[in-house]
Amino acid sequence: MANHKSALKRIRSNEAKRLRNRYQHKTTRNAIKKLRDTEDKKEAETLYPSVVSMIDKLAKKNIIHTNKASNLKSKLAKHVAAL
Repeated sequence: MANHKSALKRIRSNEAKRLRNRYQHKTTRNAIKKLRDTEDKKEAETLYPSVVSMIDKLAKKNIIHTNKASNLKSKLAKHVAAL
């Protein structure tokens, strides 16, 4: 168990950040699935910018790697264009 006040605070803040990161990552994954399942081009085109924004935010906060974000955006763009 931690003995210092700062260590206890670090434990609390790490847990809060972990939960926030998990929530944002899961929400983004669900949005990606929804976009991939979409068959309507109009709906996909309106959904695409918000999903890309979510992916960029995850990459900026180092929740996912920058290259993974680029790959996801590229695949989604190809999917939307193919509809």
